[in-house]
Amino acid sequence: MSDRSAGLAPSRVTAVLGPTNTGKTHLAVERMLGHASGMIGLPLRLLAREIYERIVRLRGAAAVALITGEEKIVPPRPHYFVCTVEAMPLERSVEFLAIDEIQLVADPERGHVFTQRLLHARGRFETMFLGAGTMEPLIRRLVPDVEIVTRDRLSTLSYAGSKKLTRLPRRSAIVAFSTDRVYAIAELIRRQRGGAAVVMGSLSPRTRNAQVALYQSGEVDFLVATDAIGMGLNMDVDHVAFAGLRKFDGRRTRWLHAHEIGQIAGRAGRHLRDGTFGVTAEAEDLDPDLVEQVVEHRFDPVEAAEWRNARLDFDTLPDLLRSLTVTPQRSGLSLTAEALDETLLRRLIKDEEIARIGRSRGAIMRLWEACQLPDFQKTTLDEHSRLAKDVFTALTSKRGRLTDDWMAPRFAFVDRDDGQIDQLSARLSAVRTLSYIANRPDWVHDAQAWRDKTRALEDRLSDVLHERLTARFVDRRTTALMRALNVRDDTFAGVADDGEVTVEGQVVGQLQGVHFQMEKGSSALEDRTLRQAAVRAVTPEINRRLGRLAAETDDAFSVTPDGAVLWRGVLTAQIAATPQGADPFSPQARLLADLGPTPARERAQRRLEAWLASEAGRALRDLRRLRQAVETGALKGLPRGIAFRLIEAGGLIDRREVERDLAALSQVERRTLKSFAVRVGVHSVWLPGLQKPRARHFAQAFVSAPLIPATPDLIPAPVEPPSPRLLSAHGLRLAGRWLAPVETLEKMAELRAANHGRLSDEALTELGWSPDQAKQIIAALKTERARQPDKPGAAPRPVKDSPFAALAALTEAPPARARRRRPRRKAKA
Repeated sequence: MSDRSAGLAPSRVTAVLGPTNTGKTHLAVERMLGHASGMIGLPLRLLAREIYERIVRLRGAAAVALITGEEKIVPPRPHYFVCTVEAMPLERSVEFLAIDEIQLVADPERGHVFTQRLLHARGRFETMFLGAGTMEPLIRRLVPDVEIVTRDRLSTLSYAGSKKLTRLPRRSAIVAFSTDRVYAIAELIRRQRGGAAVVMGSLSPRTRNAQVALYQSGEVDFLVATDAIGMGLNMDVDHVAFAGLRKFDGRRTRWLHAHEIGQIAGRAGRHLRDGTFGVTAEAEDLDPDLVEQVVEHRFDPVEAAEWRNARLDFDTLPDLLRSLTVTPQRSGLSLTAEALDETLLRRLIKDEEIARIGRSRGAIMRLWEACQLPDFQKTTLDEHSRLAKDVFTALTSKRGRLTDDWMAPRFAFVDRDDGQIDQLSARLSAVRTLSYIANRPDWVHDAQAWRDKTRALEDRLSDVLHERLTARFVDRRTTALMRALNVRDDTFAGVADDGEVTVEGQVVGQLQGVHFQMEKGSSALEDRTLRQAAVRAVTPEINRRLGRLAAETDDAFSVTPDGAVLWRGVLTAQIAATPQGADPFSPQARLLADLGPTPARERAQRRLEAWLASEAGRALRDLRRLRQAVETGALKGLPRGIAFRLIEAGGLIDRREVERDLAALSQVERRTLKSFAVRVGVHSVWLPGLQKPRARHFAQAFVSAPLIPATPDLIPAPVEPPSPRLLSAHGLRLAGRWLAPVETLEKMAELRAANHGRLSDEALTELGWSPDQAKQIIAALKTERARQPDKPGAAPRPVKDSPFAALAALTEAPPARARRRRPRRKAKA
């Protein structure tokens, strides 16, 4: 290969520049095949593989070599070499040489390699550089005798604005800038539009080709890709939609440049067919000035090419570092920032072992080679440094090679095809690293055998990855949802006996009663789309069910203690309770049906509330009767006040709260309360009918609080005192640190009265209490005093030291004092 800077072997140098999709690469291949030998350097291994396969079909495998960092297919006497730019064997002399995407001279990571090819790589007869029109001023400055050929786009590229992912036209390519985003969009497209192919630079050529074939065949109408499609991959794309306008360039996340948008958008349209581009998803609408630049292909010219000294000094490590920082002495060139290989070198030479080994020229050259090992796996700098160190140590050992003992365990670690997409992709990246090493014959013992093994493994993993991608992003379910969204007349949708909702045979959700639970999507947008498709399938059935529910008889409904209303055993509504408790005689229920016409849902809700009110009248009969007596005035005076307190508390109150009223009741008033099923006990006043299982079960449904276990034993009281309605619903009384059943407290009072105010061991056993528990409860209820039995018909004696006892003393004393103070009559004179 000749060096133009030295003025040797003049060659015709042509730069073919123009917008994307003008067939520049195709032109270069045709020109190369017109020569007896040729070499073309391409920016991506994917593209190199595509061009290689095209030339093989034209000239046969024996005439073409493929050389990339991870793959080498070199027949005995090849005429044409298809390579990645970094892997071009420039020591070979060929008649024709071409470099594609020459504008990458400005790339911070790889630009210096493209710059070296621009300055020094030449064919004997013809050299061709292909790229964007923005390179024209810089190429004229760096290559004075270049011939510029401008190719215009044959079709029109126009801006279509912003479109939802669900509204993108067929034959669209959606571009995202992260793997996660690509997968999320592909999954969404699969659910909505029948499927999508996936293309990313990290895919192996075999997987990428299979995915492109899936798209090109028309089996799917959408392609989701990274900006890898901007580098010469030719497909039948009518519209390019940007799902984002920011990318991570290896150093930082930044906005796309205008020429980058133009490069990618230019893939829309083909030959004479016009194309469009726009934005979608979360991407903001493009600025009109930027749109004008892209449409008219007017971009700022590339001002300088990244450059790094290619004549490195390997005498000593300091000399090598110094040679890497030599500045260019030529206008139009800019010293590139520190690349990964230089970063690794500076890091490794700080290692004492490497510094000790790297004293000879040969060892330093080996160290530099190890530092140029690409980081296909995108690992941390520490991990990649360890790998480079391992390679260098092996290359400078006595054997001077990476042995089978080094390669075998690493190969075995990735030699498996189970797992999901991410796991397979990670293994493929690891295989790429092993392939790169195996394709260095001076690095590996038995290199050919390891090349065959790694290539076979890559092919196997690539096929499995393609199957996984297709299974995930292309399946029958997408077609079903697409039909539902398009409201096709022949769409088959149904609800199984177990509530499973299907569209075209695919499950989209579950219908229980009138509540539809759709399948969960991976994003909010996907959820909305799933809902739209599933709703159309299930709404007619929900309408029918709402009508049946509104006409049901009472025996079709039931309620659970946690407030759930069941229709034929299926959860249908929820009682709208409050911490204080809802009114069971004026119930409000929330129907668990988001779908269906509003009038139908309102009728169904009114039917449920009517049943709840009716059931309350049956289950809470005593409470309803007492309430009606208060509201109609059937109860008056002191009984009315006691009844009101009972109703407010839900049918159970502490006797001490109404002790004064009870003491003042006449015998007739006591009989009146008793006729309303009110029981007055030693500690409580309550409605025993509400403690029956049916009544208690129903009452608990109207209290919005955690359920208290239904048990006759004592329950530790919560920190926050329970509301009276909650206690009443469970038939419990708060006694200090304990919650105790009201019937048990009355039983305790009877046992104490029968044993002169004490509880025997037999009594404690009958109650199920321990002595300490009994002591605590008695102290809390303040029942330690000895009770004298009341005379028949006499009012109960007030509790000692209570306000009522003091009041009783006052009401008894005045007559006696009055008698003492009565003045004597004066005697008649």
